[in-house]
Amino acid sequence: MPALSGVRVVDLANFLAGPLAAMYLADFGADVIKVEKPDGGDEGRQWGRAKDGVGLYFKVVNRNKRSVTADLRTEIGREIVARLVKDADVVVENFRPGTLERWGLGYEDLSAINPGLIMLRISGFGQTGPYSHRPGFGTLAEAFSGFAYINGFSDREPLLPAFGLADETTGLHGAFLVMVALRARGATGCGQMVDLAIYEPLHKLLGPQVVEYDQLGVVQERDGSRLAFTAPRNIYRTRDGQFVSISGSGQRTFERICAALGRPELAADPRFADNRHRIRHVEALDEEMQLLVGQHDRAELLELFDRHAATVAPVYSVADTFVDPQFVARENIVTVPDDELGAVGMQNVVGRLSRTPGRVRSAGPPIGAHNEEILLGELGFTREQLLEAGWTAGQAATAQEDAPSTAV
Repeated sequence: MPALSGVRVVDLANFLAGPLAAMYLADFGADVIKVEKPDGGDEGRQWGRAKDGVGLYFKVVNRNKRSVTADLRTEIGREIVARLVKDADVVVENFRPGTLERWGLGYEDLSAINPGLIMLRISGFGQTGPYSHRPGFGTLAEAFSGFAYINGFSDREPLLPAFGLADETTGLHGAFLVMVALRARGATGCGQMVDLAIYEPLHKLLGPQVVEYDQLGVVQERDGSRLAFTAPRNIYRTRDGQFVSISGSGQRTFERICAALGRPELAADPRFADNRHRIRHVEALDEEMQLLVGQHDRAELLELFDRHAATVAPVYSVADTFVDPQFVARENIVTVPDDELGAVGMQNVVGRLSRTPGRVRSAGPPIGAHNEEILLGELGFTREQLLEAGWTAGQAATAQEDAPSTAV
């Protein structure tokens, strides 16, 4: 049985951070029901590139989920949520603070229906504080958290990441906090609200910056691919115009790098005698490293480093990850059958559980694909009720009212 079999999650969220948190739970077997607005669904369906009009990123972020449609501003929409919540363990939402309360769907409202409910609330700046009312997305969090300030080169403007870093880290952290709350509920029987601001996980990931500023007044500046606390640590160009990443903070590690590059005596240079010395002389060190790396083609360099058990990795494009034997052996990319696209390749579940592994069972569903299964078969609505509320025949489905559930 999957590790989270029997856990039901109601995903009210849109775009990335909230749906990603629900995705991580779904990967390990939680039954995640994604509630989307009838007119267009989750706006994440329109993000990024599409094939045959189908959003590709949505297929990944909402994998292993079931989709129903409900307008939360209407009476029937709120009733759908109430019935879902009655037997749910978790609700995930990322509306601006106060929005769900106006609709009668805030934490107090839903926990009155189900006292054991855990509600993960993700917003740009959290549910409290002077900025809590502000709209917020991952891009703003990447700047506000302090990340963009240190990302890039010293003589250029700060750089935002080339993917949804803040949303991805918030999704991971949100899933972790839900698991903590589920563990607490197992001990107390009580649910609780989880309040998570999108900027907070990235701020925590900034390493020693906070403690160094607190104790030394040091502000980390942009310095390309270098790190302020270890050297060597950089990207270097090989003779054939490829790139490799090399890191050697430990002394024995640095010595093996020098041996692989044919300059074992470099480790005895007083400027590079230990990590603190190397940091102080990082410009000279990087010049030496680039000179030595540039004497080898990448394949040759990788073989030399492997022979000396030295630390190096090629700088890959996504195309490289599809064919590299390590990615293939670990099944890091999985192909999933899909009704709309035939098959979709995506990142596999991360991490291996020996007894209850996660699995990608399906790609993100078409909007409202499970209306019949859930609204009629599980929640007890009749087709007439939904049609009277203004649903189209397609939204209400054409099933018999007593259609059994086919949930897995």
